[in-house]
This record gives sequence, C-alpha cells and structure tokens, in this order.
Amino acid sequence: MRKKKLNKQLVRLAFLAFVPFAIFYTLYIDRIYPGIQVAGIDIGGKTITEASQILSQKISVPENLELTSPSTNEVIKIPVNSISLNYQIKDTIDKAYQVGRSGNILFDIDQIAKGLNKKINLGVDVKVDEETLKKDISTIATKLSTNPINPSVSIQNKSIVVDKGKPGTDIDSQKLRVDIGQHLSFLDTSPIPISIVPIDPTLSDSQVKDITQKAQKLIGKKITVNFEDQTVTLDDNTLASLLNPKGGINDEKLTEEINSISKTIERDPQNASFQFVPEVNSAGPATNGKVKEFAPGKDGIKIVVSQLSQKIIDSLNSLIDSDSKEIAIAAPVTKTEPKVKTSDVNNLGIKELIGRGTSLFAGSIPSRVYNINLAASRLNGILIAPGDTFSFNDALGDISVYSGYQQAYIIQDGKTIMGDGGGVCQVSTTLFRAALNAGLPIVERNAHAYRVHYYEEDLGPGYDATIYSPTTDFKFKNDTGNYILIQSHTNTSNLSMDFELYGTSDKRVSSISKSVITSVKPAPAPLYTPDPTLPKGVVKQIDFAASGANVYFNYKVEKDGQVIYEKTFYSNYQPWQAKFLVGTGGA
Repeated sequence: MRKKKLNKQLVRLAFLAFVPFAIFYTLYIDRIYPGIQVAGIDIGGKTITEASQILSQKISVPENLELTSPSTNEVIKIPVNSISLNYQIKDTIDKAYQVGRSGNILFDIDQIAKGLNKKINLGVDVKVDEETLKKDISTIATKLSTNPINPSVSIQNKSIVVDKGKPGTDIDSQKLRVDIGQHLSFLDTSPIPISIVPIDPTLSDSQVKDITQKAQKLIGKKITVNFEDQTVTLDDNTLASLLNPKGGINDEKLTEEINSISKTIERDPQNASFQFVPEVNSAGPATNGKVKEFAPGKDGIKIVVSQLSQKIIDSLNSLIDSDSKEIAIAAPVTKTEPKVKTSDVNNLGIKELIGRGTSLFAGSIPSRVYNINLAASRLNGILIAPGDTFSFNDALGDISVYSGYQQAYIIQDGKTIMGDGGGVCQVSTTLFRAALNAGLPIVERNAHAYRVHYYEEDLGPGYDATIYSPTTDFKFKNDTGNYILIQSHTNTSNLSMDFELYGTSDKRVSSISKSVITSVKPAPAPLYTPDPTLPKGVVKQIDFAASGANVYFNYKVEKDGQVIYEKTFYSNYQPWQAKFLVGTGGA
C-alpha cells in the first residue's frame, strides 16, 4: 500500500516537471529559441519571417574591406563588389532555427540552456568570389612580403662556393582569409590586421660544412645522359646545384635539368617520305637517278621522367661515394612508332640507318664553310646500287670556280695555299667515317700530308680521308646486297656536319679501335719570309705548325660471329712548319 502511494507521487512529480518543458516547446514550436543572435542582432523568440525582416533591415553590405599592414600601418582596401560579397540571410536563419533542434535531447537541452544563460551568437553565412579574393590576397602578399634567398652551392674554377641564403617574410594568407571571413560574418567593419610570418631558409655553419664536403667530392666529375647519337652532359657545377644544401636533392633544380634533357632528346613520331627522280633520257634501269626527297621514319621518343630522375640521383650519390669521374646513363624512353615507316614508301629496299659519320669545322673561314655545304649538298640523295663501288671524285664531279666553288686553304705540293674547293676534304673525311660505321669495305683512302685540327675536334688523329681529283680519291664498296642512300646534313650555325647511310641491315657489326700514335716529331721552327708587298712591320701567318706522327687504327667487320672484313689504316703525318710573311714595303 505504501509502495503504491510512492509510485503515484513519483508520477505526479514527473508530470509537474514535464509540464514546463511542454509549455516551452509549444511556445517555440515555430519560433527561434530565446538567446539566439546573429552578428549580435537578437532574433530569439522570432518566427523565421520576423527574423528575416530584422536581419534584412539591419545587415548592410560594406563598401570596402579594410586591411592594415603592421609594418607601415598602411590601410589596404578591397572593394567588396569586386569579390561579389553576398549575405545568405535565409541560410543563416535556417541555421539559427536549428539550434536546439538536432534530435539529440541532451545536446539540445544544453544548447537551449546556453541561449537562456549566455546567448549564442552566430555569424551570417557569407558567399564571395573565392578566386578573386585569392588573387587579391596574393597581390597583397607580393606587396608586403620580402623574398628570401634560398641557399645554393656551386663549383667555380674547381672551388666550392656556398651561399648561405637570406631570410625573408610572407603574409599568413591562410589566417588572413579566416580573419576576412570572421569580419564579414560578424559584420565587423574594423580594419583587419595582416599577420607577417618570417621565412628563414639560411644554412647553419654545420650545414655549410656538410654541403661543402659533398660538393668537393664532385669536382671534375660528370654524368652523361645518352640516347642514339645524342649526349647531354651534366658537369660538376650542374651536379653541385642538384644538391639540396639542407640535405637530399634539390627537386626544383632536378626538374629543370630533366626538362632540359627532354627538350634535347624527345621528338614526335616522324612519318617516312621518299621521292625518287629518275635520270632524264636515261637508257638505264629506273633506279638510275637521285632521291630528291627523303625523310626516314622515326619513332616518337618520350623520356620516362621518374626513371631518369632516379638514375641521376643514384649516379650523383655514387659519384659522391666513390672515386669515379664519370657515369654514363642510357636515357630511359618510351617509343611510339610512326604511322608510315621507311619500308612503306619505297621499292628500293631502303629501310633503316646503317651507318653515320660526323665531324666539326669550327674556325673555318667563310669560303671553306661555303664549299663544305655545297659539296655535301651535291652528294645528298645519291643511290649506290648493290655491288657498286662508290667514288667520291666521280660522284662530286668538277671542283672548281666553274662548278660554283670558292677559294679556301688546300694542301698542294707540300704547301698550304688558297685553292678552288678548299674544305671538300671535310666532306670526304665525314663520309669515310660513315662508311666505317656502316661496316663497308674501304677500297681507297688516303691520309692528309699533315695533321689538320678540324679532323681531331671530335675524334683522335687518323680518321681523315683526303681527295684531290683526279689522282687521289676516296672509295668504298656496297656489298650489302641492297641499295644504299647517302644523306648529308650540314649545320652552318654550329659548324658541324654528318653523313647518314640508309639501306637494309644484314646484321653486320663494325668495330673501330682507338688510334695509336707513334714516332711523334715536333714541328720545325717557324719560317719568316720578307714580303715587300706587305707594309713594313705587318706579319701575316700563311701556314700553321703541326707535329708529325705515325698513326694507325684497326677496322673489323663481323657478321654472324665471323670476320668478313678486316683492315689497318695507317697515316704518316709530316711535321709541319708555321710560316709567316714579314712586311718590308712602304707604309
């Protein structure tokens, strides 16, 4: 009986406690709970419509955002119309109405209690053009920041130079964006302070010591990146720049070098083109004539950046940790075949590159450059039939002023003199090298009387071939069983040339040894000859000194593991005297 009475009392108390809450919830069923504010504007107890009217009346869009620089106290203004400022009143009121209505009873009671006791102040939902505001903040950063100088290391004249760097400053862009949002959301029109943060990339003394020690191990060392006939060299100064002075690799510099290498090596696929022009009124077969237009099909080449980056990093670390002076890297690439291949565009069996020769002629006088270009162009496009022996003199024809050549230095009768077609030997020398690389039998080759520096710019001595029509020729035989096409390329800007021989590879492999130099003889003393045709006191050099030497190299061609051709080439270079004319005439 007593228990029943107690239960009734508990129910009565619970009912009495529930009644106020029920009344409260009923009163605010369509109203915002009390104590809720938006940017300090009280909208507690208001319906959504009433709250919307209040906020619409009291919220006005400012003309500018004002920001202040702590260093100069300068006021920087951003027009709000430029950032498309828009107050989202409806969304703001919906948010205010949801306070205390999350569905979590205990949390909601806590929120309602906070509103009754302390007030809950919400910000206005704001929309701006974020991209434009980001640009404005970036412009402010450019104006107020001071750029730091990052540390660097370089190798100059075999000495290590370390720049410790210099501190700088930047604005705290992220904080500034948050502060702008806060000011706009709470209708705060006071100036917004811009926070400046220091940037200090400078090296400590211990870091300077560490990077100096690493860079010292790179002095005189290099990495070469090779693909086909192209080589890109990273010298010691470049390698030092790849080191991050604070440890590891300078990723930005590595990316720069990879991009530079890619520009040198990469290419788009090249479709083949071929245009054969038969000889006019020729009674011979249709293959008599010349190729007017030829472009071999070439694969498109793309550097595999991640692999090359890792190869360079590994090679760099290896150079630091070892006594190696050079590491060669084969460029990792992906290839894309052309749509039209060489074999698709001709019926002469010319499918691929079988040999290539190069040479340099920097320092040549203009008339020599002219003659080289002319002679090379006249050999371009010549076809050599299977079994035929190519004669340089027969293919080139007359070399004189009558056939368009100019006077340049030639070797004749033991002297260096001005003569028609000087420089043509640069062309025969380059074609000789192409024939060697193609593994073709050399029928006739003659060395120059003395060592000519042009032919030793990219190779050692002994790889030259002189011609002097009609007595001295350069000849090789086409024993490949297919036609060979000669292609020449002369670069008059960097003064280089190459010959490419195209045909069908029969898998022969050519090997050319390094030249061996014996019996070196010094050049005689200079000879000075009086010349009354020159003004007194004028000295003119007409010949250049060269030491004499006996030189040879070995040439071997193999096919299917068998030697099919072998020869040793000898060159007996005379010591050459520098000669000067000394003016004795009148002034």
